[in-house]
Amino acid sequence: MTEKSTLPPPPSFADVLAAHRVLRHYLAPTPLYNYPVLDTATGAEVWVKHENYQPIGAFKLRGGINFMAGLSSEQRSKGVVTASTGNHGQSVAYAARMFGAKAVISVPENANPVKLEAMRANGADVRLNGADFEQAKRHGERIADEEGMQFVSSGDEPALIAGVATHTLEILQEKPDIDAIIVPVGGGSGASGSSLVAKGINPNIRTVAVCAEASPAAYLAWRDRAWREAPNKTAAEGLATGAPYMLPQSILWDLLDYFVTVSEEELFAAVRLYLESAKTLAEPAGASPLAALLRMRDELAGKKVALILSGGNISPQQLRSVLEA
Repeated sequence: MTEKSTLPPPPSFADVLAAHRVLRHYLAPTPLYNYPVLDTATGAEVWVKHENYQPIGAFKLRGGINFMAGLSSEQRSKGVVTASTGNHGQSVAYAARMFGAKAVISVPENANPVKLEAMRANGADVRLNGADFEQAKRHGERIADEEGMQFVSSGDEPALIAGVATHTLEILQEKPDIDAIIVPVGGGSGASGSSLVAKGINPNIRTVAVCAEASPAAYLAWRDRAWREAPNKTAAEGLATGAPYMLPQSILWDLLDYFVTVSEEELFAAVRLYLESAKTLAEPAGASPLAALLRMRDELAGKKVALILSGGNISPQQLRSVLEA
């Protein structure tokens, strides 16, 4: 558990604008598409932010590049270490290679093989440690201490939050009349960044977070305004956290309007719906905002709703399970 007093200060809207200026040198804006078939299925006007079209197939790349761009040459030469279930690790590996830094990624032993291969292909030293993310994180922190490297928290890092928040800035630059934005929550960087931008631009935009019922720690912490542990059993590794990150939570407590939890069946159904109706591949975490919108169909009927499709890194085994469900 990280005490609130030890947390770094949260990023500001100005930090997001600065991150946007950095990232435009490295990444093109991702598409924002409307699909009439999804409109019919949900009863809303749906705009999908395709973060699955990023070079690593996930939104986390925005944060990794923004973080690495802000390090000094001395810090880069010492290297960084982080813990990840996959997409954050890919982001750090990709950005480290881009800026010539060493990266060590501590991952759970059951990590998604598609994401492991991508991390290694980007030159990262990938180390399998522990049965789940929390154990991998503790191993990563020990590696940082023992090898003199900088540990990069996947949640409690302002530069990551400011970087990933640029996806919502892009949405509202292109479609400023959005009524609601739905964002997945694993560690919470994406949802906290999205809330920061949406409320900074238009306080009337409704911000909604979604996590898995099988891994509800982030929801419980938001609901109770306190640190909470919970079972971590979801198959959606992008949502698989057993304890919350308190820097994103502190932002969500102030700015988030609503939090939804969805079942494994709803996640898989949303992956199939994206594949069938939008001809796009979403991992279960990336499909969770669509699952939440289907749950909130009556409440958001007729509204213009943006969904952050956070990633498309689904393994062949996961995809078979989804199609056979």
